[in-house]
Amino acid sequence: MPEEMLRKLGLSEGEIKIYEILLDLGKSPVNKIHERTGIERRNIYDILNKLTERGLVAYIMENKKRFFHLAHPRNILGYIEEKKGQLDDIESDIKKQIPELVKKYEFTKPAINAEIFRGPSGMKAAWEDFLSAKENYWIGSARYIPNAFPIWWQNYNNRRIKKKVYWWNIFRHEMKGKIKCLPHESVKFLPKEWSGNPTIIGIYGNKVINFLAGKEMFAFVIESKELAEDYKLFHKYLWDKVCTL
Repeated sequence: MPEEMLRKLGLSEGEIKIYEILLDLGKSPVNKIHERTGIERRNIYDILNKLTERGLVAYIMENKKRFFHLAHPRNILGYIEEKKGQLDDIESDIKKQIPELVKKYEFTKPAINAEIFRGPSGMKAAWEDFLSAKENYWIGSARYIPNAFPIWWQNYNNRRIKKKVYWWNIFRHEMKGKIKCLPHESVKFLPKEWSGNPTIIGIYGNKVINFLAGKEMFAFVIESKELAEDYKLFHKYLWDKVCTL
């Protein structure tokens, strides 16, 4: 994506430089980013934190070392939706360039991948990726994210419905009688013994996401075909054998 487009999105010069480096390198530790950009390490961490909060960059720990990489470029579209009215003049230009970004992103992405997202923008970015699959499977839902971001949620859900993304949603027991079933959604409820901390599992495509939706919002994403297949079997077992209407 041209620098000018990233600039119009509101990214600083340092953020643009690091975004483009990660697009070229894929998953990278801070020292490699430092070598390629010449930006001081302390400033690199500040920039990466800001990009992570926006949902444009994610990271993972491997062998006690932190590696950063771009979140899926489609998250840029979610960022535009959130800033609706402020970025209308460049929206069509950016959408035209997303496929090329995706192609480059996919080239550097490993077959088994993991990501960490933090904070409100990170949660929204993680949810944006759910729209890439025709079916989403949830375990332990309680409408945490929709309730936390009602204005954003209304726009998101309208886009989900338009894309006909179907939800198989397993809610916590305490949500019985409080849930209004949405279009393109089927719901069941866990036994009350399964209620605990505000955590949710989401499965879609080849990905499994674990959400923590308490005071600190956190999402851990694993991309693995085998793992996702087994979690779908786990969801099916709960849906057929354990959950109730």
